[in-house]
Amino acid sequence: MPNKINDIEKIAKQLHMPVYKKDWNKNTRKRDYTPRKDLQTQSEKIVDLETAIKASGLKDGMTISFHHHFRNGDKIVNLVVAKLAEMGFKNLTLAASSLSEVHAPLIEYIKSGVITSIQTSGLRGDLADAISHGLMDKPVIFRSHGGRAAAIANDEIHIDVAFLGASSCDYLGNANGYSRSGTEKSICGSLGYAKVDAEYADKVIILTDNLVPYPNVPVAIAESEVDYIVLVDEVGETGKISSGALRQTKNPRDLLLAQIAAKVVVNSGYFYDGFSMQTGSGGASLAVTQFIREAMKENNIKARYALGGITGHMVQLHEEGLIEKLLDVQSFDIVASQSLKNNRFHQQINANVYANPFDNGSAINWLDVVLLSALEVDVNFNVNVLTGSNGIIRGAIGGHPDTSAGAALSVILCPLLRGRIPCVVDKVTTVITPGDTVDVIVTDYGVAVNPNRPDVAERLKRARINVVPISELKAIADGVIGKPDPLPFGEKIVGVVTSRDGAVLDVIHEIVEED
Repeated sequence: MPNKINDIEKIAKQLHMPVYKKDWNKNTRKRDYTPRKDLQTQSEKIVDLETAIKASGLKDGMTISFHHHFRNGDKIVNLVVAKLAEMGFKNLTLAASSLSEVHAPLIEYIKSGVITSIQTSGLRGDLADAISHGLMDKPVIFRSHGGRAAAIANDEIHIDVAFLGASSCDYLGNANGYSRSGTEKSICGSLGYAKVDAEYADKVIILTDNLVPYPNVPVAIAESEVDYIVLVDEVGETGKISSGALRQTKNPRDLLLAQIAAKVVVNSGYFYDGFSMQTGSGGASLAVTQFIREAMKENNIKARYALGGITGHMVQLHEEGLIEKLLDVQSFDIVASQSLKNNRFHQQINANVYANPFDNGSAINWLDVVLLSALEVDVNFNVNVLTGSNGIIRGAIGGHPDTSAGAALSVILCPLLRGRIPCVVDKVTTVITPGDTVDVIVTDYGVAVNPNRPDVAERLKRARINVVPISELKAIADGVIGKPDPLPFGEKIVGVVTSRDGAVLDVIHEIVEED
């Protein structure tokens, strides 16, 4: 008969494994006979914010990250950075998916040295203004949503601690941007950008105002990715998600642009039963959805899916059966957030699935049409969505260059003039989306088609759409406004714009106000 004891010891030695005995591994959780309903409330993951920060191992000079799914209603960034300042941290890099007007308090923490570096998709409000005027010693690094996801996955951005707000979280860390319990105080819908941070960060701290019983399903961020859970009074204001760039426009000019853009799509060759689409966050590009809806109903055409930041308009088409599926990396309003909870084929995706430039399977690469807004465009079809006519940072890159590069047809909506400001110029202030990825520019004075797309130009002309050279549009703008004075840029670089695949695309210089 074999000697099992000897064999176990022998094979364990060969495999470099220990021989089992009771409690041999002190890291194994001991069995507990407490009723699980009671046991989960004793979760060791649930701590206060200061304890979570100390336990995370955060040190001076490290990188912290945040998501922006609550947009201008976010309550987490200011709360956390204030606590870090109180605890004496210095020289931190803040890597947020984007920053908004609500984050103006960061100005003081930059001045005091708590935050010395920022990586983000966008800046708005007083914080953007201060940085544009030279607040920081290091330039802000701007990345697209796909570029940020790729940089995190490739460890170009190494996140030491991610602080992620969630509308619901159970006692073990399963978190989401809504709750099926119906007890959420706030709702942001998809956590598509946060999901990447949770996957790659060394430590993950979930902040929530709604602890729910285990298991909190469906799961956006899984318990296996979460180290600590902090209960706070409020993670965000849902009503402020759809403010600013996400306004629903009633502007007649925006509606005209949307109507023309819809006609472009219908006659582009990419409007067919089973096509796919995405719209941007500007008023005109959001409004175009309603005009496309009318064309879809008239032509008995349905879309296979809609992608990106999902709006209530997209939800309407989905619920009407005009769009089969919604792939949601960011919910742009309360209607979209509720739809994610209630509609089976409305699914959240992470930013890598959405727009990683190095993954051929990214959803953007299967888009037929994307419709996007712009602050200005130039005669080489380059697009600026980040800096205003005064040179001050006032927006976000978002997924603009990602989707424009991935889609079969990229359409930019931009008025020829905004008041006394020309929007079709010789050279954009800041290149965000390179012109070789832009196919059509829709203005209220005509439609310009990139010379690289003669096929599209021919189709639009056959549909009697007013196709004009972009140089002609610029000439009209110059004739009305004249050439604007040069902006008062200084020598200091305050921002670096990276391409979606990780190269330096452009720089932003500080604005020097005249005395």
